[in-house]
Amino acid sequence: MIASASMLLAAPAMDGNGSMMQGKGMAQGGKGMMMSKGKCGQGMQKMQGKKVIMVKRARMQGMRHAKKMHSPFLIKHGLPHLSKMIMISWDDAAFGLTAEQKTKLEAIRKETMGSVMKLKKEIMPLARTIISGTYSGKTAGDLKADVKKLGELEAEATIVQLQCIEGTKQILTKDQLIYLLQKSAQHNKMHRMMR
Repeated sequence: MIASASMLLAAPAMDGNGSMMQGKGMAQGGKGMMMSKGKCGQGMQKMQGKKVIMVKRARMQGMRHAKKMHSPFLIKHGLPHLSKMIMISWDDAAFGLTAEQKTKLEAIRKETMGSVMKLKKEIMPLARTIISGTYSGKTAGDLKADVKKLGELEAEATIVQLQCIEGTKQILTKDQLIYLLQKSAQHNKMHRMMR
C-alpha cells in the first residue's frame, strides 16, 4: 500500500548509517537559527521581500496548474481559443462582426459549451477517482478501465473543440481571422510578461 504524502514527510530524518539523526534543535536546548542585527539581519529583510515575490509567483503557477487540471480536453494547451477571443472582441468595430455572423457564432458557442460541460461532468469525477485510487493503493490494472474511459471522454471533448474551431473559421472572413490571431498574440504576450 502506498503511504500518503503527509506520512512520508512526517518520517524522522536518517543519517548515513540508517539510524535516526541526533542533534540539538531549539526544543532540545540548542540555539537553532539565530538572526543578528548586523549586516546579515538587513540581508534577511531583503530576502524576506524576495520570498514574498517567490510565494506570489508560486501561487500564480499553482492557479495555472489548477486550470490545466480542470481542462476536459485531451490537448490541454496550444489550440486556439477562437470563441473566447471572439467574445472579447464581440462589439469591436475593427473586428466588424455582422448580425448574421453573431447569430451563427452564438449557436456554435452554445452547442460547444453544452457538449463540453456535459462531458466535463463525467471527466472530472473520473479523474478524481483515478487520483484517489492511486493514493489508496490500487494497481494500474485496477485503474485501467477508468483510465481508458477518461481518455475516451477527453478525446470526445477535444473533437467538440476542434469542430468549434472549424465552424468558427468557416463563419469569419480572412481579415477577421487575422485580426483575432493578432489579438491572441498580444493577449499571450501580456500574460507571459505577467509571469
